[in-house]
Amino acid sequence: MIAIIGLIIGVVLGVVLEPTIPYTWQPYLPIAVVAAIDALFGAGRAWLEGKFSDRVFIVSFFWNVLVAALLVFLGAQLGVGAAMTTAIVVVLGIRIFSNAAAIRRAIFGA
Repeated sequence: MIAIIGLIIGVVLGVVLEPTIPYTWQPYLPIAVVAAIDALFGAGRAWLEGKFSDRVFIVSFFWNVLVAALLVFLGAQLGVGAAMTTAIVVVLGIRIFSNAAAIRRAIFGA
């Protein structure tokens, strides 16, 4: 519950304060957001299945963001940054929709 409250506070602060992201960080921000959303949907699924662990959520949240950012950085260094970013978005998108389907089944039974 604290994580959800923190997320809401963070979103509100981001909208109100409109922070500027340094140019060098801009390729990593969308990937970090998608990785964070993946962790949130995974946590929601685990909570509905009765398997939620706050420690696992925190670790997976930061680990997903870190690994995704490192893969984008590696892709940029190899000259395939756009392709690597697309690959990460596709993989994490599949995971997000898979978790969303599991959440739907748990809530609606369909």
